[in-house]
This record gives sequence, structure tokens and C-alpha cells, in this order.
Amino acid sequence: MSSVSSRLPDFPWDKLTEYAARARGHADGIVDLSVGTPVDPTPAVVQEALAAAADNPGYPTTIGLPESRQAVIDWLSRRFGVQGLGLDGVLPLIGSKELIASLALHLGLGADDLIVYPELAYPTYEVGAALVGARHLAADSLTAIGPERPALMWINSPSNPTGKVLGVEHLRKVVEWCRERGTLLVSDECYLECSWEEPRPISVLHPDVCGDSHQGILTVHSLSKRSNLAGYRCAFVAGDPAVVGELLAVRKNLGLQMPGPQQLAMIAALDDDAHVAEQHARYAARRAKLKEALLGAGFTVDHSEASLYLWASRGEDCWATVSWLAERGILAAPGAFYGASGSRHVRVAFTATDERIDAAVARLA
Repeated sequence: MSSVSSRLPDFPWDKLTEYAARARGHADGIVDLSVGTPVDPTPAVVQEALAAAADNPGYPTTIGLPESRQAVIDWLSRRFGVQGLGLDGVLPLIGSKELIASLALHLGLGADDLIVYPELAYPTYEVGAALVGARHLAADSLTAIGPERPALMWINSPSNPTGKVLGVEHLRKVVEWCRERGTLLVSDECYLECSWEEPRPISVLHPDVCGDSHQGILTVHSLSKRSNLAGYRCAFVAGDPAVVGELLAVRKNLGLQMPGPQQLAMIAALDDDAHVAEQHARYAARRAKLKEALLGAGFTVDHSEASLYLWASRGEDCWATVSWLAERGILAAPGAFYGASGSRHVRVAFTATDERIDAAVARLA
């Protein structure tokens, strides 16, 4: 038997071990800005909903509760102007990463298929392609794809790692291109509510982008960032009912089911906008402090108008910057983790506590 892991790229975070150890040696401890892990409390309204659902002895269903899917529909309509989405166009996920990694497998893609994703991208897009042995291409322009007809195209706006936002015209052109070629377009929109500057992000399911149809389009969303629910594994995919239906048919055979209590917690999170505004304000303050400190220390900050990261550079190889920061007890992610064109940047998360952000600011000064 061949090893599945041998087909996958190396897990990038293992390469940070040495630098993390050096940063931990700082007299005041490490400031870990390498991973965008939420550290603030899970909203009380969500905790209360989870506690109230603790007596939940039955099996959940893969399709999820009608109420949880309706909460998704209402949220996308209220916050992002998405129209025409029905219950058959929504499917709960056990976190967004499992869908991103397994989508090609669940859709039956293989060696004859091409999967396209951004030049600077979340590494799991490549993992999903490698898992099924598909050809894959990192490209930001449609012309770079040439006459090929990809089976699957990933886009990511706001971007991880750069925070770049794709405009309406760009998104509309991608939708039209994919529809002409029969390519499934999947938009990773996990940072859609984490917006700080113009231009503001828009969902690919918005009628200004896709017209009056969701045909050939999926979006992936997570509650990990906007509601501090990373530990709950609450996410969903929404869009073309035909594709959602196929995913449901496969996933229910695999027992991929969001637990019942989490579904009720997700409803509470999606229905409440107050905690999102509070968390947004916390992140905005941390972002402003950290950006000013990086600029003062001689960095440039590119894009970064959205997401939970600052895409920063000292004009040198990213590993030299990672080392420079580690000497000051700060750990950042090298841009090379996300693609070759990130080799002179680092991704700096502002999801640490206020105290740790202040420590980073002092060290950068």
C-alpha cells in the first residue's frame, strides 16, 4: 500500500519549531502572531445556547437542522445581501478546513482534472488537490490558465494570507469565465466580516456578482473568526443546490455530521450581531497598534485591508524576517508557506490578547 501522506506537501508549521523555541527564550515570553487563533471569550449568547442543548442524546443528521440552515440563509441575506438561497443550498460542516481538504475527493475528481487556486493561498487548497492526485495550478489571472477547463477553481476574498479584497467586477468576470467552461467556482469567504479598509468585501453569491442564479458556485464560511468559535468547529457551505445535494449524498455515507448542540450554538451566533461588533472593535484596535509599530520598525504593509493578518515585509527573504522577529520574542508566519511569491513577506496575526499585542509593540519599538 502506498502512503497517502507521501502525496501531500510537508506540513509547513513544523518548519517554525526552531524559531518558536528562540522566541520563547525572550525574558518576557513569546508573542505568538503566527497562527490566527481566537483568544477572546466565546460569546455568552453562544455558551448559553450550547449549555441549553447539552441534553442531546440522538444522532444528528448530515443535512443539519432546518433551523440551522435557515439561520445561515437569514445571516447571508441580512449581512451580505445574498438572495434566492433555499434550505437545499446550505450544508453544515465540521469546520471549514475539512471541506476545503476533502471537496475534490467528495466530488470524484482525480488525475485528469485541474484544480486552480490563488498564487498566495491557504495551503489546504493544494492539499485537497494532492489528496486525489489532481493536477493543480496557482494562478491569479484567468489568462494564465490558457485554454484549460479546470474542474474546480478556488478563490479567497478576503485573502489569507494577504488580506486582499477582490472587487465586484473581478468576481463577476471570474463567475462568467467559470460558467462558460463548466468549472465549479468555490469562494472561501471565512474572513468576510473581518474588514477594516476600502474596498469592502462582497460575497460571490451577491446578485451584483452572480446575477439571479447560484449555478456553478459555492461559498465556504466559518464562525471560528467572527464569533471566536474555533473550538466548536462550526462552518457551512452554501450555493448551487445541485452541488450541495451531491455533497450531502456523499457526506451522509461518511458520517460527516455537525453535532446537534453545535448546530444550536451556530444559530445563536448567526442571529446575534452585537458580539460580532464588539469583537470587530477589539481586532481593529489591535490591528491599528500593530500596524503602526511595524511601519515604525521599517516594515511595509501591503494589502491587509481585511482578514486578521498584516502582510508585512522588510524587503528581505521571509525567513530572515522570521529570525529577526524571533530574536525579539515575536513569532510570525513566513510568506513562503503560502506560495513562492510570498518569499519576501511575513504574515502577522493580530489575534493575540491586548497584553501580548502591547508587548509586541514595545519590542518592535
